Amino acid sequence: MSARVRAPELRGRGWLNTGGRELRLADLRGKIILLDFWTFCCINCLHVLDELRPLEEKYADVLVVVGVHSPKFEHEKDPAALAAAVERYGVHHPVLDDPELDMWQQYAAKAWPTLAVVDPEGYVVATMAGEGHAEGLIRLVDDLIATHEAKGTLHRGDGPYVPPTPPETTLRFPGKAVLLDGGNLLVSDSARHSLVELAPDGETPVRRIGSGERGRVDGPAASAGFAEPQGLCLLPPHVAEVAGYDLLVADTVNHLLRGVRLDTGEVTTVAGTGRQWRSTVDDHAHDALSVDLSSPWDLAWYDDRVIVAMAGIHQLWWFDPVKRTAGMWAGTTVEALRDGPLPEAWLAQPSGLSVSADGARLWVADSETSAIRYVQNGVLGTAVGQGLFDFGHVDGPADLALLQHPLGVCALPDGSVLIADTYNGAVRRFDPATGLVATVADGLAEPSDLVLTADGGVLVVESAAHRLTRLAPGALTAAGADTVDGPRHRLERKPTDVAAGEVTLEVIFTPAPGQKLDETYGPSTRLVVSASPPELLVEGAGTGTELSRRLVVDPAVPHGVLQVTAQAATCDADVEHAACHLTRQDWGVPVRVVDDGATRLPLVLRGLDT
Repeated sequence: MSARVRAPELRGRGWLNTGGRELRLADLRGKIILLDFWTFCCINCLHVLDELRPLEEKYADVLVVVGVHSPKFEHEKDPAALAAAVERYGVHHPVLDDPELDMWQQYAAKAWPTLAVVDPEGYVVATMAGEGHAEGLIRLVDDLIATHEAKGTLHRGDGPYVPPTPPETTLRFPGKAVLLDGGNLLVSDSARHSLVELAPDGETPVRRIGSGERGRVDGPAASAGFAEPQGLCLLPPHVAEVAGYDLLVADTVNHLLRGVRLDTGEVTTVAGTGRQWRSTVDDHAHDALSVDLSSPWDLAWYDDRVIVAMAGIHQLWWFDPVKRTAGMWAGTTVEALRDGPLPEAWLAQPSGLSVSADGARLWVADSETSAIRYVQNGVLGTAVGQGLFDFGHVDGPADLALLQHPLGVCALPDGSVLIADTYNGAVRRFDPATGLVATVADGLAEPSDLVLTADGGVLVVESAAHRLTRLAPGALTAAGADTVDGPRHRLERKPTDVAAGEVTLEVIFTPAPGQKLDETYGPSTRLVVSASPPELLVEGAGTGTELSRRLVVDPAVPHGVLQVTAQAATCDADVEHAACHLTRQDWGVPVRVVDDGATRLPLVLRGLDT
């Protein structure tokens, strides 16, 4: 029997949602603690926040969720930005600020998100990476409740969460905006779960579509429910007439597309089941209301259909409002940067879309690679950006320029494109004719979208300032642009030392209590391995069904990143109508090749590495 592991003490720069109180493990003794290691840029982390809401409600008197914010991007280290994110995403539990990833390392996390469960006596009893663990957590918590009530070590009662004071502003963390006929603007008021129509001044509210409460309700404007809506797309009039609605909404956290009639504000669901996509990649057309989606973030009318930035699975999808069908269009679900034919290309949380004036090119803000990508003639290319771990604020030639988690793009009539460079707080401009990137405006609070007005002006959705901001006249001219040679950042997580030659990659997965591996629809597990640079691996790259893989590491490549995707299908055991579950995670593991390096590389999908 392996020795029990005492949970490391909780230490960090500060706490949020505790009323100013610093928490220690001793303060939580007698409770089941669920540590959620997250970073607010990460879509998988946002999925887990939503997965945990029902557990927090069901086990409010015994379970304490503690978010441990271990940031990826430089901007995420800013305590004010973290406080804004905690409000933006409706985090209703204590959050520990871990800017230097000290707790991340103490708990041996290797991926965002990672969950660690601590029992009422202070011992780590389970860790798991990725999303899709809700059902397993319920079973584990039930087991821990039974065990520790019998031992007398479970203490019921209120937790340490202290809610902040609700703010008063017209908008709260707006996401995207579109220009309506007549000059008004429609804005997705994401943190208030609704849409707001504003007068042409961009400030005066005209009406609100949605109740303002998180939910999933079709119907009249006053009672309709959304959950953190983002992208908006006006349909061409001839399409809207057939479809029966004028505007499409990416209802992000509900994993739905919603249609809105602008004359009445009536809302209806037009795509998605409300379940998050956890299936296999295909090229089929699906009935739109029967297919699962995953965090649709933005929308654009391109190539006679709606293109959907499916941020949750790192893909682009299409949706046909007339045929009422939907399907995959670009990306494999691997989170990385790779150009090529659409079915083979890789994206990383695409979050912004815009179509060139001539309709030939679709611009894509690929946020997690800090890149601007484009689709043309069936191929995905990269205009600006270098990969998952390279970011900064650097202007100049596009192949050297750096961005930091851009969420929006806006194609201009001259062929250039504006970029909402969100974590740099800037608007940037890329001109394909010159191949140069310049800074148009800075000092903005997390800009997330850009809107070109009828008079040629530009409005910026300044999300963390809860407003729309008009760019100064002349900002788009060459004379109005700046050239910034700011900091370059490369995410330098501590690398894992591995040996040259043979290394065994082992993904550890233990089904949750009461579950078993499910081979009803084929092999229950899947493992995909690649490397950056590809030369790092002599053997072992590719896709297989075993969670263990023999790798051969090239001694001539001193360091790199192993990209690993693992999934496991399970079902409830000994139940007549068993529910099925899919657990999945992507890792980007930095490695250094050394003489005395490890010959075994364990990654925990669910369980403990003993």
